[in-house]
Amino acid sequence: MAEEDEQQQSQPQKASSLGQTLIPVVNKLQDICSQSGISIPINLPQVAVVGSQSSGKSSVIEALVGRDFLPRGPDVVTRRPLMLQLIQTKVNNGDDDGGVEYGEFLHLPGNKFYNFSEIRNEIQAETEREAGANRGISEKTIRLKIYSPNVLDITLIDLPGITRVPVGDQPSDIEARIRTMIMKYIRHPSCLILAVTPANSDLANSDALQIAGNADPDGKRTIGVITKLDIMDRGTDARNLLLGKVIPLQLGYVGVVNRSQEDIMHNRSIKDALAAEERFFRSHPGYINLADRCGVPQLAKKLNQILVQHIRECLPALKSAISSQLVTVTKEYASYGETPDTRAGQGTLLLNILSKYSEAFNSLVEGKNEEISTSELSGGARIHFIFQSIFVRSLEDVDPCDGLLDEDIRTAIQNARGPRSAVFAAEVPFEVLVRRQIARLSDPSIQCAQFIYNELVKMSHSSMVNELQRYPVLRKRVDEVVGRFLRENLNPAESIIRHLIEMEMDYINTSHPNFIGGSKALETAQQKIRSSMVIVPVSRPRDGGESDMAIVSERSSRSRPVTRSPANGFIKSPANGVVSDQGVRANAEAARNRPAGSSIWGIPSIFSGTESHSSAHEAPKSNSQREPSYNIDHALSTIHLREPPSILRSSETLSEQEATEIAATKLLLSSYFDIVRKIIEDSVPKAIMHFLVNHTKRELHNVLIQKLYREKLFEEMLQEPGEVSAKRKHARETLRVLQLAFQTLDELPLEAETIERGYSLGTDSIGLPLTSSYTTNFF
Repeated sequence: MAEEDEQQQSQPQKASSLGQTLIPVVNKLQDICSQSGISIPINLPQVAVVGSQSSGKSSVIEALVGRDFLPRGPDVVTRRPLMLQLIQTKVNNGDDDGGVEYGEFLHLPGNKFYNFSEIRNEIQAETEREAGANRGISEKTIRLKIYSPNVLDITLIDLPGITRVPVGDQPSDIEARIRTMIMKYIRHPSCLILAVTPANSDLANSDALQIAGNADPDGKRTIGVITKLDIMDRGTDARNLLLGKVIPLQLGYVGVVNRSQEDIMHNRSIKDALAAEERFFRSHPGYINLADRCGVPQLAKKLNQILVQHIRECLPALKSAISSQLVTVTKEYASYGETPDTRAGQGTLLLNILSKYSEAFNSLVEGKNEEISTSELSGGARIHFIFQSIFVRSLEDVDPCDGLLDEDIRTAIQNARGPRSAVFAAEVPFEVLVRRQIARLSDPSIQCAQFIYNELVKMSHSSMVNELQRYPVLRKRVDEVVGRFLRENLNPAESIIRHLIEMEMDYINTSHPNFIGGSKALETAQQKIRSSMVIVPVSRPRDGGESDMAIVSERSSRSRPVTRSPANGFIKSPANGVVSDQGVRANAEAARNRPAGSSIWGIPSIFSGTESHSSAHEAPKSNSQREPSYNIDHALSTIHLREPPSILRSSETLSEQEATEIAATKLLLSSYFDIVRKIIEDSVPKAIMHFLVNHTKRELHNVLIQKLYREKLFEEMLQEPGEVSAKRKHARETLRVLQLAFQTLDELPLEAETIERGYSLGTDSIGLPLTSSYTTNFF
């Protein structure tokens, strides 16, 4: 039994020790964050007091402190959030202020307010400085610490009361603004909600419980406070409300009795009001069984214990959040670095930046970048893709005879013969045509070089190291130098590509082992033509209308016979008006065998007295008689040829020999073009890599040093913009705050967590550790 008594006596000490350990740590974190003026994304455990206007919030807070220190009035009084840290002090701790109650404002460090009326005046003055003197509101928090031996360690945030009608300078949407301000605090899981509701109003319509329900729908972190129990209608009580039968909350309700306006006007002390409150609960038949969970002392104790438990639950996440932020801010601060003041330091810094930039560029080209993308190709992989999947594939899709019609090949062959007739086409048309096709490879090759140049420019921008972000002038100079250097390297790459194409055009190497050769091409073409046995008509545009039909080739003319007209004896000309040589020879032979009196064109003489059909055996006449007849016939038979058109084309009929020649020429073109295409597909990427890519990698660092490492330019190039300096300062201060916060959590005694796990006093219906009665000298 003695051991049990000793255990029970030690448990309140452990609870007190725990409260004095965790809450001060959180308060210190609050101070660290507030004093620095740095907003860090860490939500510290705290208790927010919410309620409608005139719900009794201020009276509850003053009762917890035991002092009158808050502004009062009929309108909205709390117009700025007030963070109130209650810190319990010992009566005899050796301090000069031991046992003395006083307050300190964070915006007035070092000033201690022993007169609580002065604290009220300072709150009013600070509110007006920020929110104006005519009922305006502000979200900027006032931070106040109150040291007293008569308080428990609690951190409260008194928020403006919810109002519906704007007054003074308040905007028309004052209610929405206040609700938004309240939600900024209570929406975080680390914030406990103290929802204050007067007992003489409908609990179902409570503004405090309504807004708390929006932020905490499960009611896991909301504590209900029912005020003004003593002014309810006679015969009614709030017992069901306090027991959670109307609107249940997991943390339950606490009932309190406030000082009335008459008590305040007559300066009734809070101590006397608390004594009257205790008598009320112990004498009221509806609350006599709930006296141990009602009253301001029980509310203070419950808040302390719930806050300690809540801090314990939030502590692991808080440590993790601070640690994560510490790592992030450390990296950010390191990225800003420091700019040295001396020339030697500036030169060293500049050398390091240029070296890092060159290494980053080379790593990106070679695929050794630390931040390898998994979503898209980058760097050197894009260069390889351009070479193989764009350039080579595009050349492979090119038809060697693309752009050459059969008529074009036929015309080139005929032009190469000149006035002669050859058995097979000469080499001249083949070389002319193949050079024309090889020249087509120049544009895609040059375009490929342009693509690689564009990729290198993109990589030069992607290689910007963090230090270059700090120095915009240096970054601009680096861009200029690298861009100019890449353009200089592009010129020889394009030049060598043009030379490669010109070399292939200047010498057609028909002795190449992969070339098909003329004899084989002719044999293949003949087999193909003979197997098909189809003479393909040549389709071409016609110039000059009907006049084009007057011009035919010697070969086609030779196949047309000359006929005589049975009516008049005239020899018909072909439809195009041109007489073939075969017809001419036949006419000449007929003239030699024709008797006298007949025309050499087969036309009878109009001067002879005989009929047109004279016998061949007629006696010859004298020369004097035949000569006039000959002259007349010669004069009548003169034929005038049409002028040849300005553009001559081949006949429409394609002979078997011509079809064979065209097919053979195509085979030769395809064979040689494939040889040149393979050479270009291999040589162009090599030229680009040598003159553009690899040369840039090798010489980039030297060029940057040569162009930019000049002592007279150090100060100009290493000049930071004002925003970078501001960001560095902000990162430095944030880092300091986080380091202090991390050290503060490290100072938390190890045994505190052990106490937290074993903390088990007598619990009430909601499972919270509460003592059976309030026995300490609270006020």
